[in-house]
Amino acid sequence: MEGFNTYEQQDKVLVGMSGGVDSSVTVRILQEQGFAVQGAVIRFSPAHDGAVAEAKAAAETLGVPVHVIDAGAEFEREVVTPFCADYCAGRTPNPCILCNPAVKFKLLAQKADELGIRFIATGHYARIERCADGVCRLCAPESAARDQTYMLYRLGGELLDRLILPLGEFEKDDVREIARDIGLSCADAPDSMEICFIPDGDHAAFIRSRGMQPKAGRFLGPDGEDLGAHLGVDHYTVGQRKGLGIAAGRPLFVRAILENGDIQLAESGGEFHTRVTVGSVVTPDGQPLPEGEYLAKVRSTAAPAPCRVTSDGGALTACFARPVRAAAPGQSAVFYKDGYVAGGGIILAAE
Repeated sequence: MEGFNTYEQQDKVLVGMSGGVDSSVTVRILQEQGFAVQGAVIRFSPAHDGAVAEAKAAAETLGVPVHVIDAGAEFEREVVTPFCADYCAGRTPNPCILCNPAVKFKLLAQKADELGIRFIATGHYARIERCADGVCRLCAPESAARDQTYMLYRLGGELLDRLILPLGEFEKDDVREIARDIGLSCADAPDSMEICFIPDGDHAAFIRSRGMQPKAGRFLGPDGEDLGAHLGVDHYTVGQRKGLGIAAGRPLFVRAILENGDIQLAESGGEFHTRVTVGSVVTPDGQPLPEGEYLAKVRSTAAPAPCRVTSDGGALTACFARPVRAAAPGQSAVFYKDGYVAGGGIILAAE
Protein backbone atom coordinates (compact mmCIF):
# COMPACT_ATOMS: atom_id res chain seq x y z
CA MET A 1 0.00 0.00 0.00
CA GLU A 2 2.32 2.70 -1.28
CA GLY A 3 1.48 6.15 -2.53
CA PHE A 4 -0.79 7.15 0.33
CA ASN A 5 1.57 9.73 1.87
CA THR A 6 -0.31 12.75 0.57
CA TYR A 7 -0.49 14.91 3.72
CA GLU A 8 2.53 17.02 4.61
CA GLN A 9 1.54 17.24 8.26
CA GLN A 10 1.25 13.86 9.95
CA ASP A 11 -0.83 14.22 13.08
CA LYS A 12 -3.66 12.71 15.08
CA VAL A 13 -6.96 12.09 13.36
CA LEU A 14 -10.40 10.96 14.58
CA VAL A 15 -12.23 8.80 12.06
CA GLY A 16 -16.01 8.51 12.09
CA MET A 17 -16.65 4.75 11.90
CA SER A 18 -19.83 2.85 11.09
CA GLY A 19 -18.50 -0.68 10.83
CA GLY A 20 -18.83 -0.54 7.06
CA VAL A 21 -16.14 -1.03 4.48
CA ASP A 22 -15.66 2.65 3.58
CA SER A 23 -14.97 4.01 7.06
CA SER A 24 -12.89 0.96 8.00
CA VAL A 25 -10.63 1.32 4.96
CA THR A 26 -10.35 5.04 5.70
CA VAL A 27 -8.75 4.08 9.01
CA ARG A 28 -6.22 1.84 7.30
CA ILE A 29 -5.30 4.42 4.65
CA LEU A 30 -4.66 7.05 7.31
CA GLN A 31 -2.59 4.60 9.34
CA GLU A 32 -0.46 3.97 6.25
CA GLN A 33 -0.07 7.71 5.78
CA GLY A 34 1.44 7.98 9.24
CA PHE A 35 -1.47 9.41 11.19
CA ALA A 36 -2.13 8.42 14.79
CA VAL A 37 -5.69 7.19 14.30
CA GLN A 38 -8.55 6.92 16.73
CA GLY A 39 -12.11 5.96 15.84
CA ALA A 40 -15.51 7.21 16.91
CA VAL A 41 -18.87 5.60 16.29
CA ILE A 42 -22.08 7.54 16.83
CA ARG A 43 -25.12 5.81 18.33
CA PHE A 44 -27.88 7.86 16.77
CA SER A 45 -30.75 5.61 17.89
CA PRO A 46 -31.42 2.03 19.06
CA ALA A 47 -31.51 1.07 15.36
CA HIS A 48 -27.76 1.78 15.29
CA ASP A 49 -26.72 -0.72 17.97
CA GLY A 50 -25.63 -3.17 15.28
CA ALA A 51 -23.46 -0.51 13.62
CA VAL A 52 -21.84 0.27 16.96
CA ALA A 53 -20.93 -3.41 17.45
CA GLU A 54 -19.59 -3.66 13.88
CA ALA A 55 -17.50 -0.50 14.32
CA LYS A 56 -15.99 -1.90 17.52
CA ALA A 57 -15.12 -5.14 15.73
CA ALA A 58 -13.51 -3.27 12.82
CA ALA A 59 -11.55 -1.07 15.24
CA GLU A 60 -10.21 -4.16 16.99
CA THR A 61 -9.08 -5.67 13.67
CA LEU A 62 -7.40 -2.40 12.74
CA GLY A 63 -5.82 -1.91 16.14
CA VAL A 64 -7.31 1.49 16.96
CA PRO A 65 -9.22 2.72 20.00
CA VAL A 66 -12.86 3.58 19.34
CA HIS A 67 -15.08 6.03 21.23
CA VAL A 68 -18.87 5.65 21.33
CA ILE A 69 -20.79 8.92 21.10
CA ASP A 70 -24.42 8.86 22.24
CA ALA A 71 -26.34 11.25 19.99
CA GLY A 72 -29.91 10.13 20.69
CA ALA A 73 -31.26 13.49 21.83
CA GLU A 74 -29.55 15.52 19.10
CA PHE A 75 -30.55 13.06 16.39
CA GLU A 76 -34.18 13.05 17.49
CA ARG A 77 -34.31 16.84 17.60
CA GLU A 78 -32.32 17.70 14.48
CA VAL A 79 -33.15 14.80 12.14
CA VAL A 80 -36.01 12.48 13.10
CA THR A 81 -38.59 15.10 14.15
CA PRO A 82 -38.01 17.39 11.12
CA PHE A 83 -37.97 14.33 8.83
CA CYS A 84 -41.41 13.23 10.06
CA ALA A 85 -42.83 16.76 9.98
CA ASP A 86 -41.66 17.27 6.39
CA TYR A 87 -43.24 14.04 5.17
CA CYS A 88 -46.50 14.89 6.96
CA ALA A 89 -46.55 18.23 5.12
CA GLY A 90 -45.97 16.65 1.71
CA ARG A 91 -42.25 17.34 1.38
CA THR A 92 -39.49 14.78 0.69
CA PRO A 93 -36.64 15.32 3.17
CA ASN A 94 -33.15 13.87 2.95
CA PRO A 95 -32.17 12.86 6.50
CA CYS A 96 -28.43 12.57 5.73
CA ILE A 97 -28.33 16.19 4.58
CA LEU A 98 -30.01 17.21 7.84
CA CYS A 99 -27.73 15.01 9.93
CA ASN A 100 -24.30 15.78 8.52
CA PRO A 101 -23.85 19.39 9.69
CA ALA A 102 -26.17 19.34 12.72
CA VAL A 103 -25.24 15.99 14.29
CA LYS A 104 -22.64 13.72 12.68
CA PHE A 105 -19.81 16.10 11.83
CA LYS A 106 -20.62 18.46 14.67
CA LEU A 107 -20.27 15.70 17.27
CA LEU A 108 -17.17 14.25 15.61
CA ALA A 109 -15.51 17.66 15.77
CA GLN A 110 -16.55 18.10 19.41
CA LYS A 111 -15.13 14.70 20.35
CA ALA A 112 -11.92 15.49 18.48
CA ASP A 113 -11.63 18.75 20.42
CA GLU A 114 -12.09 16.87 23.70
CA LEU A 115 -9.29 14.49 22.71
CA GLY A 116 -6.98 17.25 21.50
CA ILE A 117 -7.15 16.03 17.90
CA ARG A 118 -6.84 18.48 15.01
CA PHE A 119 -8.25 16.41 12.12
CA ILE A 120 -11.44 14.44 11.58
CA ALA A 121 -12.05 12.00 8.72
CA THR A 122 -14.89 9.96 7.23
CA GLY A 123 -15.35 7.41 4.47
CA HIS A 124 -17.28 9.71 2.13
CA TYR A 125 -16.43 9.83 -1.56
CA ALA A 126 -15.50 13.47 -2.15
CA ARG A 127 -12.40 15.64 -2.14
CA ILE A 128 -11.55 18.92 -0.44
CA GLU A 129 -9.41 21.59 -2.04
CA ARG A 130 -8.25 24.93 -0.69
CA CYS A 131 -8.95 27.45 -3.43
CA ALA A 132 -6.99 30.58 -4.33
CA ASP A 133 -9.17 32.68 -2.01
CA GLY A 134 -8.20 30.46 0.94
CA VAL A 135 -11.66 28.85 1.22
CA CYS A 136 -11.92 25.06 1.46
CA ARG A 137 -14.42 23.65 -1.01
CA LEU A 138 -15.81 20.23 -1.85
CA CYS A 139 -15.17 18.81 -5.27
CA ALA A 140 -15.97 15.56 -7.04
CA PRO A 141 -14.08 12.36 -6.17
CA GLU A 142 -12.12 10.15 -8.51
CA SER A 143 -15.13 7.84 -8.65
CA ALA A 144 -17.90 9.85 -10.33
CA ALA A 145 -20.35 7.01 -9.67
CA ARG A 146 -19.80 7.35 -5.90
CA ASP A 147 -19.86 11.16 -5.67
CA GLN A 148 -21.24 12.20 -2.25
CA THR A 149 -20.68 15.95 -2.49
CA TYR A 150 -24.47 16.39 -2.65
CA MET A 151 -24.82 14.89 0.82
CA LEU A 152 -22.05 17.05 2.28
CA TYR A 153 -22.88 20.43 0.75
CA ARG A 154 -24.12 21.98 4.01
CA LEU A 155 -20.79 21.53 5.81
CA GLY A 156 -19.23 24.90 6.58
CA GLY A 157 -15.73 26.05 5.76
CA GLU A 158 -14.50 25.64 9.33
CA LEU A 159 -15.36 21.93 9.28
CA LEU A 160 -14.00 21.41 5.77
CA ASP A 161 -10.70 22.95 6.88
CA ARG A 162 -10.10 20.09 9.32
CA LEU A 163 -11.77 17.28 7.37
CA ILE A 164 -9.85 14.54 5.55
CA LEU A 165 -11.61 12.42 2.92
CA PRO A 166 -9.12 9.78 1.73
CA LEU A 167 -11.62 7.85 -0.38
CA GLY A 168 -11.91 10.78 -2.77
CA GLU A 169 -8.94 9.29 -4.59
CA PHE A 170 -10.31 5.73 -4.85
CA GLU A 171 -12.81 3.65 -6.75
CA LYS A 172 -15.14 1.45 -4.68
CA ASP A 173 -13.63 -1.76 -6.08
CA ASP A 174 -10.20 -0.63 -4.85
CA VAL A 175 -11.62 0.04 -1.40
CA ARG A 176 -13.11 -3.45 -1.23
CA GLU A 177 -9.80 -4.95 -2.35
CA ILE A 178 -7.96 -3.16 0.46
CA ALA A 179 -10.56 -4.45 2.93
CA ARG A 180 -10.02 -8.02 1.73
CA ASP A 181 -6.26 -7.67 1.97
CA ILE A 182 -6.46 -6.70 5.65
CA GLY A 183 -9.10 -9.29 6.52
CA LEU A 184 -12.07 -7.04 7.27
CA SER A 185 -15.32 -8.99 7.57
CA CYS A 186 -17.20 -6.10 5.92
CA ALA A 187 -15.14 -6.28 2.71
CA ASP A 188 -17.98 -7.62 0.55
CA ALA A 189 -20.96 -6.38 2.56
CA PRO A 190 -23.57 -4.69 0.32
CA ASP A 191 -23.97 -0.94 0.53
CA SER A 192 -26.78 0.19 2.80
CA MET A 193 -29.60 1.86 0.88
CA GLU A 194 -32.31 2.33 3.51
CA ILE A 195 -32.81 5.22 5.92
CA CYS A 196 -30.50 4.33 8.79
CA PHE A 197 -33.09 4.79 11.56
CA ILE A 198 -35.83 2.95 9.61
CA PRO A 199 -34.17 -0.39 8.77
CA ASP A 200 -37.29 -1.91 7.19
CA GLY A 201 -37.65 1.05 4.82
CA ASP A 202 -41.30 1.73 5.71
CA HIS A 203 -41.07 5.40 6.57
CA ALA A 204 -44.85 5.88 6.48
CA ALA A 205 -45.37 3.23 9.17
CA PHE A 206 -42.54 4.77 11.20
CA ILE A 207 -44.15 8.21 11.06
CA ARG A 208 -47.57 6.92 12.05
CA SER A 209 -46.13 4.83 14.88
CA ARG A 210 -45.12 8.14 16.42
CA GLY A 211 -48.75 9.31 16.45
CA MET A 212 -48.30 11.81 13.60
CA GLN A 213 -51.02 12.33 11.00
CA PRO A 214 -49.90 13.25 7.48
CA LYS A 215 -52.15 15.35 5.28
CA ALA A 216 -54.97 13.50 3.54
CA GLY A 217 -56.35 14.39 0.12
CA ARG A 218 -57.32 13.31 -3.38
CA PHE A 219 -55.50 12.25 -6.52
CA LEU A 220 -56.04 14.77 -9.32
CA GLY A 221 -55.56 13.53 -12.87
CA PRO A 222 -53.69 15.36 -15.65
CA ASP A 223 -56.86 17.24 -16.55
CA GLY A 224 -57.83 17.96 -12.96
CA GLU A 225 -60.24 15.04 -12.67
CA ASP A 226 -60.80 13.48 -9.24
CA LEU A 227 -59.26 9.98 -9.22
CA GLY A 228 -60.07 9.16 -5.62
CA ALA A 229 -58.57 9.45 -2.17
CA HIS A 230 -54.90 8.67 -1.57
CA LEU A 231 -53.30 7.03 1.49
CA GLY A 232 -51.76 10.21 2.91
CA VAL A 233 -49.00 12.45 1.57
CA ASP A 234 -46.30 10.55 3.45
CA HIS A 235 -46.69 7.66 0.98
CA TYR A 236 -45.69 9.71 -2.08
CA THR A 237 -42.95 11.81 -3.59
CA VAL A 238 -42.60 13.87 -6.74
CA GLY A 239 -41.73 11.66 -9.71
CA GLN A 240 -43.23 8.49 -8.19
CA ARG A 241 -45.04 6.11 -10.54
CA LYS A 242 -45.26 2.76 -8.72
CA GLY A 243 -47.52 2.20 -5.74
CA LEU A 244 -50.13 4.81 -6.62
CA GLY A 245 -52.93 2.23 -6.74
CA ILE A 246 -54.66 3.89 -9.68
CA ALA A 247 -55.96 2.00 -12.71
CA ALA A 248 -55.83 4.84 -15.22
CA GLY A 249 -54.99 2.77 -18.29
CA ARG A 250 -51.73 4.71 -18.79
CA PRO A 251 -48.66 5.47 -16.66
CA LEU A 252 -49.16 8.40 -14.33
CA PHE A 253 -46.53 10.15 -12.21
CA VAL A 254 -46.72 12.41 -9.17
CA ARG A 255 -46.26 15.92 -10.54
CA ALA A 256 -46.79 17.84 -7.30
CA ILE A 257 -48.10 17.46 -3.76
CA LEU A 258 -50.35 20.44 -3.18
CA GLU A 259 -50.57 22.51 -0.02
CA ASN A 260 -54.08 21.20 0.78
CA GLY A 261 -52.91 17.56 0.58
CA ASP A 262 -54.15 16.77 -2.92
CA ILE A 263 -51.70 15.08 -5.26
CA GLN A 264 -51.44 16.29 -8.84
CA LEU A 265 -50.65 13.55 -11.35
CA ALA A 266 -49.21 13.84 -14.84
CA GLU A 267 -48.55 11.62 -17.82
CA SER A 268 -45.01 10.65 -18.76
CA GLY A 269 -42.93 13.80 -19.17
CA GLY A 270 -45.07 15.79 -16.77
CA GLU A 271 -42.80 14.93 -13.84
CA PHE A 272 -40.09 17.19 -15.28
CA HIS A 273 -39.44 20.75 -14.13
CA THR A 274 -37.66 23.76 -15.60
CA ARG A 275 -37.63 26.07 -12.57
CA VAL A 276 -37.05 25.54 -8.84
CA THR A 277 -37.14 27.92 -5.90
CA VAL A 278 -34.52 27.27 -3.25
CA GLY A 279 -34.30 28.47 0.37
CA SER A 280 -32.02 27.98 3.40
CA VAL A 281 -29.04 28.50 1.08
CA VAL A 282 -25.52 27.83 2.36
CA THR A 283 -22.11 28.37 0.75
CA PRO A 284 -18.59 27.28 1.78
CA ASP A 285 -17.49 30.84 2.53
CA GLY A 286 -20.74 31.91 4.18
CA GLN A 287 -21.40 34.57 1.53
CA PRO A 288 -24.54 34.79 -0.64
CA LEU A 289 -24.41 32.60 -3.73
CA PRO A 290 -23.71 34.93 -6.68
CA GLU A 291 -26.20 35.04 -9.51
CA GLY A 292 -25.01 33.37 -12.67
CA GLU A 293 -24.55 30.11 -14.54
CA TYR A 294 -24.09 26.83 -12.64
CA LEU A 295 -24.49 23.11 -12.90
CA ALA A 296 -27.05 21.83 -10.40
CA LYS A 297 -28.20 18.51 -8.97
CA VAL A 298 -31.75 18.26 -7.64
CA ARG A 299 -31.32 14.73 -6.26
CA SER A 300 -28.31 12.83 -5.00
CA THR A 301 -28.29 10.47 -8.00
CA ALA A 302 -29.28 13.07 -10.60
CA ALA A 303 -26.86 14.20 -13.29
CA PRO A 304 -25.72 17.83 -12.98
CA ALA A 305 -27.78 20.07 -15.28
CA PRO A 306 -27.01 23.59 -16.53
CA CYS A 307 -29.06 26.35 -14.95
CA ARG A 308 -29.10 30.08 -14.34
CA VAL A 309 -29.49 31.24 -10.75
CA THR A 310 -31.12 34.53 -9.81
CA SER A 311 -31.80 35.98 -6.38
CA ASP A 312 -35.06 37.23 -4.94
CA GLY A 313 -34.41 38.35 -1.40
CA GLY A 314 -33.62 35.33 0.76
CA ALA A 315 -34.55 32.72 -1.86
CA LEU A 316 -32.92 31.71 -5.13
CA THR A 317 -34.51 30.69 -8.39
CA ALA A 318 -32.78 28.22 -10.70
CA CYS A 319 -33.98 28.07 -14.31
CA PHE A 320 -32.77 24.99 -16.17
CA ALA A 321 -31.68 24.93 -19.80
CA ARG A 322 -33.30 21.51 -20.09
CA PRO A 323 -35.96 20.05 -17.78
CA VAL A 324 -34.85 18.10 -14.72
CA ARG A 325 -36.78 15.15 -13.37
CA ALA A 326 -38.58 15.08 -10.03
CA ALA A 327 -37.39 18.21 -8.31
CA ALA A 328 -39.16 17.50 -5.03
CA PRO A 329 -39.74 20.13 -2.34
CA GLY A 330 -37.77 19.09 0.74
CA GLN A 331 -34.88 17.71 -1.32
CA SER A 332 -31.86 19.89 -2.06
CA ALA A 333 -30.55 21.71 -5.09
CA VAL A 334 -26.75 21.76 -5.04
CA PHE A 335 -24.87 24.15 -7.32
CA TYR A 336 -21.47 23.46 -8.86
CA LYS A 337 -19.03 25.91 -10.42
CA ASP A 338 -15.62 25.05 -11.94
CA GLY A 339 -15.85 21.57 -10.46
CA TYR A 340 -16.53 22.75 -6.91
CA VAL A 341 -19.63 22.87 -4.72
CA ALA A 342 -20.54 26.55 -4.83
CA GLY A 343 -23.52 26.19 -2.50
CA GLY A 344 -26.97 24.75 -2.20
CA GLY A 345 -30.28 24.88 -0.42
CA ILE A 346 -33.64 23.22 0.18
CA ILE A 347 -36.09 23.09 -2.71
CA LEU A 348 -39.22 25.05 -1.77
CA ALA A 349 -41.16 24.71 -5.03
CA ALA A 350 -40.78 23.39 -8.57
CA GLU A 351 -42.61 24.17 -11.77
